[in-house]
Amino acid sequence: MRKAWMAQGLRHKAASGPVWALGAMSGTSLDGVDAAMVLTDGDRILEFGARAYRPYSTAERASLRAALGLWPGDPGVAEAAEIVELAHAELLSGFEGVDVVGFHGQTLAHDPRGRGTHQAGDGRVLAEALGLPVVWDFRTSDVTMGGEGAPLAPFFHYACARMIAAATGPGVAPASDAGPGSGGGGPLAFLNLGGVGNLTWVDPAAPAPEAPGACLAFDTGPANAPINDLVQARLGWDHDRDGALAATGEVDEDVLRRLFGAAYFHRPPPKSLDRDEFGWLGEAVAGLSDADAAATLTAAAAAAVAEGLRQCPAPPRRVFVAGGGRRNAVMMSLLQDMLPGGVEPVEAVGLDGDMFEAQAFAYLAVRVARGWPTSAPGTTGVAAAIGGGILSTPV
Repeated sequence: MRKAWMAQGLRHKAASGPVWALGAMSGTSLDGVDAAMVLTDGDRILEFGARAYRPYSTAERASLRAALGLWPGDPGVAEAAEIVELAHAELLSGFEGVDVVGFHGQTLAHDPRGRGTHQAGDGRVLAEALGLPVVWDFRTSDVTMGGEGAPLAPFFHYACARMIAAATGPGVAPASDAGPGSGGGGPLAFLNLGGVGNLTWVDPAAPAPEAPGACLAFDTGPANAPINDLVQARLGWDHDRDGALAATGEVDEDVLRRLFGAAYFHRPPPKSLDRDEFGWLGEAVAGLSDADAAATLTAAAAAAVAEGLRQCPAPPRRVFVAGGGRRNAVMMSLLQDMLPGGVEPVEAVGLDGDMFEAQAFAYLAVRVARGWPTSAPGTTGVAAAIGGGILSTPV
């Protein structure tokens, strides 16, 4: 009875007005769990709320890394799922005033054209631990309907673009002052540089995120994951802080030529990647010095973004960067040189680049609760606009 009452109450509240949603994200960089609250009705973003971060310990990170590429039932998956569930429960239990939780889980494997997609962590376990409704398993429905299952943040990016346009940010006219298709002064793009890079091209003048021409989204290619793996293996570092190592190296152009010969870069978007689909990059730079290897992998990430933007309908007026890559001075400098228009961290328009993905899944959780779509043909290649996610409430 309680379960049915909570689900009906949440849907009623979501349908009648805004709710405080708490989103959580554990990305492919394997650094830890981000959590952030968003006040939203599933359409507009009304306010950003509390946020927090829980790093994975060295042992936890090692266990998760060992489980990468594994599928449900494989040895090591249950242990990884338990780490994910306990870390999330520990972090999320510290928040107050939460109406619904969006729980992404930890992606271990992603093969939308083959075995599907696998995010470790059970939302039912988290719902019981928190005593709150939890939306989870956001990707499976999209993959079942022929989509890539990723990226899933574009509908949130669309809402952010509308918010930026309404606020008349620098160089962005309000959407109401622009003609159809002008995107409030032109299209915008949001670039997330996590383990994998993903890009959303947005026309803020479109009537809805699922409308034709509103969004185009795809994974650009490898981003921080190869760099992190390199410095972890060679130097015992979690990452190349501020790109300091890459700044002292030289780029091996032969490696870049080999990278862009890969079939992935010739596929039209939408498209998505597994974290380790370009794992061979580590072998390709094995004979380089630490600095040259870091410089080459950093240049590869930036060049992949530039290559991806050529597949967009029109050059974006501005590119807003989130994720750990925005702190890499070398990567940001390369992006500024390679991309048309302005390239800035999302903080330039008052957003939080560390919590951007967590906020996205808070927003998406409310859309799921309202029965609204969370992906569309332009964002994942799914056959039709579809709402993913399972809503679980405590028994």
